[in-house]
Amino acid sequence: MAVLKLHNTIGVRVGRVQVGGGAPIVVQSMTMTDTADARATAAQCIELAEAGSEMVRVTVNLPEAASAVPEIKQRMLDAGCEAPLIGDFHYNGHLLLTKYPACAAALDKYRINPGNVGTGRRRDEQFTTICRVAVDHGKPVRIGVNGGSLNQELVVARMQENTDRDLGKTSEEIINECMVLSAVESTALAIDSGLGRDRIIISCKTSRPRDLVAVYRALARETDQPLHLGLTEAGMGLKGLVWSASAMGILLDEAIGDTIRVSLTPRPGGDRRDEVYAACELLQALGLRSFSPSITACPGCGRTTSTTFQELTERIQAHIHDRMPEWKTQYEGVETMTLAVMGCVVNGPGESKAASIGISLPGTGEAPNCPVYIDGEHVTTLRGTYEELAAEFQRLVDSYVEAKYARKSRMG
Repeated sequence: MAVLKLHNTIGVRVGRVQVGGGAPIVVQSMTMTDTADARATAAQCIELAEAGSEMVRVTVNLPEAASAVPEIKQRMLDAGCEAPLIGDFHYNGHLLLTKYPACAAALDKYRINPGNVGTGRRRDEQFTTICRVAVDHGKPVRIGVNGGSLNQELVVARMQENTDRDLGKTSEEIINECMVLSAVESTALAIDSGLGRDRIIISCKTSRPRDLVAVYRALARETDQPLHLGLTEAGMGLKGLVWSASAMGILLDEAIGDTIRVSLTPRPGGDRRDEVYAACELLQALGLRSFSPSITACPGCGRTTSTTFQELTERIQAHIHDRMPEWKTQYEGVETMTLAVMGCVVNGPGESKAASIGISLPGTGEAPNCPVYIDGEHVTTLRGTYEELAAEFQRLVDSYVEAKYARKSRMG
């Protein structure tokens, strides 16, 4: 579901997905395979889409990568994957898109970094070339400014102006201003090149949360184009998650951002889908979208010295994850279901009553009874071994889904 927008934006169609214009915020991600390997890249695109990525981006950096794009797109379609495929271009996009028209036709959107399209007069020429290819093929573009690859001529000029006029701005303030200016000027150039406003998405990414907030607030004041939001180079694991959420949560709560990516550095051999799950959780935490049933679980304390509530939470979470691909095709609204797995009597009954279905496990010193609540009503009390408790609660969850949510096949 969408929320009331404070920052109203133009709607842009990317394949079958609308970005902006009051549409729900779109989750996207990026592959990390060698794009020239069409089989592996298509497989990861499909995997990311199945995890919840509504658009998938691939690097198109070499002729071999450009040549592989049509096959990647076809493999996705053959697998029933309709997620829009986005091409990420730096330095040579004007060449690849003109020399490989099948690549230009197969992609659903082009990402252009105005800091990496050339220098001097050639910058505008090469940027315009990409825009004209987009016009010819009826494709939208994202003008993606990055703090780490900002137009240095623009930065140097603004730094000199700051010195000459004694403006007293910090280097961070100047860079932030340059990012917004680059995005706005590049948008004007794209429009002059023939792209309609309904074909342009903008982003201004930096790696520092406070700067990201400042930049996007300024950007939202300057344009009504849809905005792609993300903290670039956020980092690995907990750090990447916290830094991304701290900045993006503020902006999303202010209705700034129409499509998002949580850019996480994966551990060696890690799961690329983690960034998709993180983006979905962020939107769900803010009440902006619902992707999967959420589980409330207590953090544990001296009253919960047993690990049963932890093990049961993990098991139920895995069960929901495994069932959701099937559930979301069969049951309308199942993603809004809430569950509670609580560890003692202090908050257990209350949180369980507030959930769609919840269980309150016994804490240290409590009677070995586990009341289960469904839609606020106490329906049964479970007893037994962990395996017996887990199997029965899992069965109750499955029965609740079947009874509560309408089957899509009956919806007409």
